[in-house]
Amino acid sequence: MDWTFWLEWVLKGFVLCLVLLTGFAYLTYYERRALARMQNRIGPNRAGPQGLLQPIADAVKLFFKEELTPARAYKIVFFLAPIVTVVPSLIIAAVIPWGTSFQLFGRTITLYVADINVGVLYLMSIASIAVYGIVLAGWSSNNKYAMLGGMRSSAQMISYELALGLSFVTAILLANSMRMIDIVNAQSSWWFVVIQPVGALIFWIATLAEVNRAPFDMPEAEQELTAGYHAEYSGMKFALFFMAEYQKMIVICAILATLFFGGYLGPFVDKFWFLGPVYMFAKVFILLFFMIWVRATWPRIRYDRLMSFGWKVLVPLALAVVFITATGILLAQELNNQLYFWAIPFVSIVAAGIAVMMIYRELRRKAYERA
Repeated sequence: MDWTFWLEWVLKGFVLCLVLLTGFAYLTYYERRALARMQNRIGPNRAGPQGLLQPIADAVKLFFKEELTPARAYKIVFFLAPIVTVVPSLIIAAVIPWGTSFQLFGRTITLYVADINVGVLYLMSIASIAVYGIVLAGWSSNNKYAMLGGMRSSAQMISYELALGLSFVTAILLANSMRMIDIVNAQSSWWFVVIQPVGALIFWIATLAEVNRAPFDMPEAEQELTAGYHAEYSGMKFALFFMAEYQKMIVICAILATLFFGGYLGPFVDKFWFLGPVYMFAKVFILLFFMIWVRATWPRIRYDRLMSFGWKVLVPLALAVVFITATGILLAQELNNQLYFWAIPFVSIVAAGIAVMMIYRELRRKAYERA
């Protein structure tokens, strides 16, 4: 293995980190402008033309903002907790394929940092690390409100990770592989969102809870008395938590696009390699808009209902979706009849409809009891 391999690997990792950091900065601008348009406001428009320099102005402000450390905080852990939270949001993108490959200086350059056989398992394991950073941030602050916020956030993230992991399983079953590139290539005929729309919806809902986005943003609800696990953080330490959330938004939308929306596949991508990243960016851009739209539309869920929805609705529904997908694939292979395979989306939608009816009946019953 020559030195050029390591140089290529380091350069691709550096470019990916640079893209994610730039994307984080301008995702804040994208969100503020989109929310302003939905709420009939203007949004940031002062720093630069159309406010395009606003993320840079915010970065400069955070650089010079005073950092305060509580006197009785566990200082080493207090310092490391934001780093433990932000690093997984960067390295988790290493196995996401952003395109095919191209020739440069006689070498074949692939548009991904790493290609491992258990790429989906890598995603699930790295995504779980962020829980430690959040709970350690609350504990190390030596503040009971921050500690409660950290515990509440970790409980929420662990609960919704079960449904998230099961939605990964549906994509693995459909592609018959845990390798990300195999999952993308398996969608050359049909995107998996067509075959298993309920699995894609479960993934979408679970990821909203994983990154503490509305309506699942209870762990860092700024309207409450304290903000949650980062109540004692300020300056660049707070900016790292902020950075982790928005970078995870980008990465999660990229994972969703890869698993269920064909990834970088699109017209003429086999002839023009640069179309792969363009298609990927377009899909991530659209999925981010829906994430912003949810924030502008849905009110925050009460915490007990949030946990109840995760354990009593999403987890059983995700188990049912995995069972339906596996059964449909097995029957189609054993009986050599594709009708069983194409029955998967219809049966899954029926199962989701039953879940919605059960939620509606439960809400009606509670409303009747209150009355």
